[in-house]
Amino acid sequence: MIARPAPAASGKPRLTTSAMIASIAGEGQRTKPAPFGHALVEAARARPGIVGMTADLGKYTDLHIFAKEFPDRFYQMGMAEQNLFGAASGLAAEGFTAFATTYAVFATRRAYDFIHQTIAEENRDVKIVVALPGLTSGYGPSHQAAEDLALMRAMPNMTVIDPCDAHEIEQIVPAIADHKGPVYMRLLRGQVPLVLDEYGYSFELGKAKLLRDGADALFITSGLMTMRAHEVAETLKADRIDAAILHVPTIKPLDEAAIVAAAAKTGRPVFVMENHTVIGGLGEAVASTLLRNRVQPAGWHHIGLPDAFLDAGALPTLHDRYGISVEAVTARVKAALG
Repeated sequence: MIARPAPAASGKPRLTTSAMIASIAGEGQRTKPAPFGHALVEAARARPGIVGMTADLGKYTDLHIFAKEFPDRFYQMGMAEQNLFGAASGLAAEGFTAFATTYAVFATRRAYDFIHQTIAEENRDVKIVVALPGLTSGYGPSHQAAEDLALMRAMPNMTVIDPCDAHEIEQIVPAIADHKGPVYMRLLRGQVPLVLDEYGYSFELGKAKLLRDGADALFITSGLMTMRAHEVAETLKADRIDAAILHVPTIKPLDEAAIVAAAAKTGRPVFVMENHTVIGGLGEAVASTLLRNRVQPAGWHHIGLPDAFLDAGALPTLHDRYGISVEAVTARVKAALG
């Protein structure tokens, strides 16, 4: 929960340290509790081969809901991420579909070689579901997975997904359970906002979706930045700026056809927005796609995290500092559009 700001000496609100583990939901925003945990329970009822595994983080990845419902299909591997993914690969080799959860930093930085060699190379049916993606933790570089998409995009056989909200997470879980092969899925946990249901959205693996059209700008987004793009687009309407949003939940394989079609529309600049370093993520994937297809938009702007180790602090403060808050993105779009 976001702590109530305490008054500072200057009279401005001062965020307390408990805001470092804040939900990304804004004040008054609709939310759903633990969509991943509940969706996995529903998927497991229909698929007896699904097992849940974690490295001492069941409560913090919402897998505790699955563990309570299916204790005989839940494996607590302790604080040993390399062991977690090696065991998940072994279970997959025996015909199970393993959903293995941890924090994004531990999967990508601590256990990368084990995932690469035992899961991806063998094309095993393991779903790697990771909390605290990008800048969703205030605890500094040890817990901020700002480069995870770049790492996992580079791994052969790996499908990479960055969901926006609770509505999408609920749809992704059965979709990846049906998909044969390894998946890396970013996770929003706890009280997760609802946005995409307002658009009548339905997730399709490997497909981008145009949520809204607009003549003045095109936002190409993934993850929580799609949520932010929605708020920015609503804010810009007051200035008679009409922005389109192309949501790209599947980072790999990338829906290049949808990106080219949206960006080829003349007269509007492209703004790629991602909760990830500007190195190696959605922005560079989109830029490469447009270059190879000889599409030159009216302008190009990349909004993401810097190529740096990020600070610790309250999340709202960090999102402002690194330019991914609604206010920061709105200001940048307005400046770019003149």
